[in-house]
Amino acid sequence: MEDDLKLVKRAKHGDTEAFAMLYEEIYENMYRFALYTLRNTADAEDVVSEAVVDAFASISKLRSEEAFKSWIFRILTNKCKDRLRECANRMLDLDKEAEQIEGAASGQSMEEAAYVRKLFFELSEEERLIVGMHIFCGYKSREIAEILHMNENTVRSKESRALKRMAGQF
Repeated sequence: MEDDLKLVKRAKHGDTEAFAMLYEEIYENMYRFALYTLRNTADAEDVVSEAVVDAFASISKLRSEEAFKSWIFRILTNKCKDRLRECANRMLDLDKEAEQIEGAASGQSMEEAAYVRKLFFELSEEERLIVGMHIFCGYKSREIAEILHMNENTVRSKESRALKRMAGQF
């Protein structure tokens, strides 16, 4: 964690190598999150790239080094929402893309998958971050609590409530 904070501080001062090292650490989780959200590999790659470009351009404005991960995931979440809006009016070939998503439920119809995604985006931004970081990126409650500067029990209860609300609507 200490090394990450130093990297963020260096990146805030224009060190591109430090930013690249931070990006290398978080890329896989960002991509998983985007792929689950968008269910399209090309769109996921695009939004991750866009989020990283935006983050790099504005990292000097980041107020707290400790907030880097939650900050970049918020940028990514917004990019995903923008892409979903863009794609709402065009047909997507989800069959092949859905097979690539880790943990995709076997036999899940495209309609069910779309409905789960809709329910996910009805959660608050904080709930989406918590659920997404845990389920799609594999972070533990303790790690999410550190990233979001929250109590570990609060993270678990917010995630539990969000998942129960989604399940109740499914």
